Amino acid sequence: MTVITDPPGRVLAGIAGVGLLTFATLSWRARPKLAINQDGLTVAGWWKTRTYRRDDIRAIRITEFRRIARKVRLLEIDTIDDHLVVLTRWDLGTDPLDVLDVLTEAGFAPR
Repeated sequence: MTVITDPPGRVLAGIAGVGLLTFATLSWRARPKLAINQDGLTVAGWWKTRTYRRDDIRAIRITEFRRIARKVRLLEIDTIDDHLVVLTRWDLGTDPLDVLDVLTEAGFAPR
């Protein structure tokens, strides 16, 4: 029973537990970040939520690159006021290609 006789180990295990709980809570809060509503396209951030109308969006595209021997896709939303919103699979909760298809059907991205 080293946990009982090891106070530094208890402190480290407690810090690790709190860190894991914090990570799980923030991860749950973080997804999904993109929603289509009657006002436009809503992008939720950590501290604020922005809604972009169709005429506020200049382009929506997929960027692909290789990272650690696998292909990573990003959904990029370029706005007319020079904001670039980059969303990953983690942010979207699904494949960015599927999200681009839905956005195209909804009229946000050109066909």
